[in-house]
Amino acid sequence: MSSQTIVPATVPIEIGISEQDRKKIVEGLSKFLADTYTLYLKTHNFHWNVVGPMFQTLHLMFEQHYNDLWMAVDLIAERIRALGSLAPGTYSEFASLSSIKEEKGSLKAERMIRSLIEGHEAVIRTARTVFSVAEKAQDQVTIDLLTQRMNVHEKTAWMLRSLLQS
Repeated sequence: MSSQTIVPATVPIEIGISEQDRKKIVEGLSKFLADTYTLYLKTHNFHWNVVGPMFQTLHLMFEQHYNDLWMAVDLIAERIRALGSLAPGTYSEFASLSSIKEEKGSLKAERMIRSLIEGHEAVIRTARTVFSVAEKAQDQVTIDLLTQRMNVHEKTAWMLRSLLQS
């Protein structure tokens, strides 16, 4: 069974959002979850492997970022479940759904920062596509979740960009 399939409920879900709209929202949230999880993994990897003159600053910053992303993954998956679907939860599902690509090998700190900026911006773009679907369905709970997460990602991308300015 696909993670984007609405699971037949023994008790019908009557929350004012049609099954068809819930399927569309879940499809978008699944991509949003995959992007968030992939960015979490990338950030945690960079936390472990950063070196150079900005080591202490970046090591601590990346830890704050991956902790936030870890909490967000749970919120997004729980929203998918509340809408009556299974949340994707395997590496292969995330790899097929995510718009964020892995970084392999040893990267310089500046490349890590640029990669994370790109990742946060990708998550924001994915959230915006889901937002319009949730808005049409009048799904205020998903809209609120997306708004909060976009705010975090925009602020994080801004702070990361600031590290690269002279």
